[in-house]
Amino acid sequence: MAERDKRDIRCIVLKPGDSVAVLPEGGKAGECLSGTGVVLREDVPAGHKAALRSVLRGEPVIKYGHPMGRAAMNIVPGEKVHVHNVESALRAEWDMTWTPSGAAFREPSVPVPVFAGYAREQGAPGIRNELWIIPLVGCVNDYLKFLADGYSPPSWIERIRVLSHPYGCSQLGDDLDRTAAVLEGLARNPCAAGVVVAGLGCENLRRVFMETRLSDLRKVRFFSLQEAEDDRRLLYGLLDGLAEAAPRARTEFPLSDVTIGVKCGGSDGFSGLSANPLAGEVADMMCAWGGRVVATEIPEMFGAEDVLASRIADGEVFRAFAGTIRWFRDYYDAHNQPVYENPSPGNKDGGITTLEEKSLGAVNKCGSSPVTDVLTMGAQAVRRGVSVVFGPGNDLISSTVMAAGGAQVILFTTGRGTPYSTVVPTIKISSNTALYNRKRGWIDFDAGPLLSGADRSETARALVSLIAETASGRLTRNEENRCGEIAIFKDGVTL
Repeated sequence: MAERDKRDIRCIVLKPGDSVAVLPEGGKAGECLSGTGVVLREDVPAGHKAALRSVLRGEPVIKYGHPMGRAAMNIVPGEKVHVHNVESALRAEWDMTWTPSGAAFREPSVPVPVFAGYAREQGAPGIRNELWIIPLVGCVNDYLKFLADGYSPPSWIERIRVLSHPYGCSQLGDDLDRTAAVLEGLARNPCAAGVVVAGLGCENLRRVFMETRLSDLRKVRFFSLQEAEDDRRLLYGLLDGLAEAAPRARTEFPLSDVTIGVKCGGSDGFSGLSANPLAGEVADMMCAWGGRVVATEIPEMFGAEDVLASRIADGEVFRAFAGTIRWFRDYYDAHNQPVYENPSPGNKDGGITTLEEKSLGAVNKCGSSPVTDVLTMGAQAVRRGVSVVFGPGNDLISSTVMAAGGAQVILFTTGRGTPYSTVVPTIKISSNTALYNRKRGWIDFDAGPLLSGADRSETARALVSLIAETASGRLTRNEENRCGEIAIFKDGVTL
């Protein structure tokens, strides 16, 4: 790209009528925003916003075609627009507006790709052939890792994982139910060829309870350490039996058999312009082929609820969606926290001003396909389209609940960078090329070229090719780094 004219700098106006523009390379006082006639009154960092027109105190500031907050003081064209002059306009309650827009699935523009995966006796094909050991209680985590480290799996088993977590004991009520539901959902994930559910024997989360919940799943085995005569011999015998029953070769399946999760973490001012819309484009392609997409981070939908609600055609699904939004708003209120206690300091440094702005950018990763289901934690996504899963915005928990909902691959967009990944392949997508170049050991795909005019459809096809390669066995950066953790939502008391 030619060196930019110092008096005429590039800006991005997302929708007609927006009162702000994003400056992808930043700008200096006195420089003109290309195509607008607006001259900057002050320096604006890369990824931050400048006003395109006057906004009076109390009036909405518009981005993405929607209010992203209100002016905390009078704003004039060319001024930097950020936390010093904009405040959240979120109320404690969402008015639960529902105006279905008739969102429809796209017609496929290209044939569905294929991938080489593992046929499962039950459910979707696997993209990994792993054995998972799921503790029922946190106090056995390290001992199970110690035992697992000594096990030598056969060549067709790609990895042994212990899904460590701190819960399962000293829990009551909803907390205990959520722990059980998430562990059940993870046991059903097709990335696991076989699962050993291991308890201590005296925990609240009783083995018999989980045996009942998983009674239909033939790839799962149970044991309790307090009852075992020889821990190592028993565990290895269970793993051997599961490995022997696992498929030994990959066969072809349509990529629509892969459920993807969409997630953003460590966002910056570019996330809603590049990486999130790119993930949304891929989500729409998967749905067009008949596939499933799962999304969560409910508090990061605050301020953008209507965008998703308008894509719901079924009254029961809308009521479930509204109930999920209401639960999280009440959760904030019960803990005496404002619903707008977001974005994070890193988000603000990257150019995100309010939760509304963050949410409007975040929901871009869900694409534009119909929202067809709302899931509780651990429930499996089975309907074509986008399923919204109960879960907070926290990276660790939200990634886990999507894996527990059946996601075999997670598209994880980031503008600030994070090494975290969950137990299914997690494709990290940078919102900007500088991050991609700096953290190639973390990042799998660069969406940064979209900021310079790269074609989104072509870039999406490249990302779909990477998903197909990943589903066929190519390791993601997080797998190369041996990263993969779970986290479980906690709300109540600990005994």
